[in-house]
Amino acid sequence: MTLAQELENLEQMRNRGALSEDEFAQAKARLLEPTPVAPLTRVSALNGLRRSASDQWIGGVCGGLSNFTGMDAWLWRLAFALMLILGGTGLLLYVLLWILVPLESSTYRTPLSSNP
Repeated sequence: MTLAQELENLEQMRNRGALSEDEFAQAKARLLEPTPVAPLTRVSALNGLRRSASDQWIGGVCGGLSNFTGMDAWLWRLAFALMLILGGTGLLLYVLLWILVPLESSTYRTPLSSNP
């Protein structure tokens, strides 16, 4: 139910006499106030990191980092390539992330999959 529908229902209840003016004002205030969002801790934020199943060239690490950070995947690929060229740490870091970061779960099937 949308916010507009909720407010309309409250207005109808007030017009029928089911809600007093004070109850209507309190219910309306509860609907219009934004719900507070608990800040993410570092651990809970890091738990959202997943390798991408759809945007991958090798292991999906750069696609997953792209989804997690909001940066384009090609920037991550460029960063890993530069780290590889400038000392070899890019390969080590990529392989570690490939092993340690889980693959995102696909909640839908692609049209090309032939499995039932």
